[in-house]
Amino acid sequence: MSDELADRPLTEPHPSRLPPAHPGRERILAAHAAALAAGEAGYLDPETGLFVLSAGFLARRGTCCGRGCRHCPYVAD
Repeated sequence: MSDELADRPLTEPHPSRLPPAHPGRERILAAHAAALAAGEAGYLDPETGLFVLSAGFLARRGTCCGRGCRHCPYVAD
């Protein structure tokens, strides 16, 4: 687990967490961007309806929890 943010924008999840070829990627990224812009803790996944934490919320926590969050800002290459 890390307490250093990865060198990528909060809007871009690590490819291991949301692959570029994922069929719902555009809808997921749009929902995530809306949550970031509104300062919300997360969003409802457009495919599953599950609540997903935003990278902004996770960054404010200050450290990675190690649970494999989709938008974890601490996951490095």
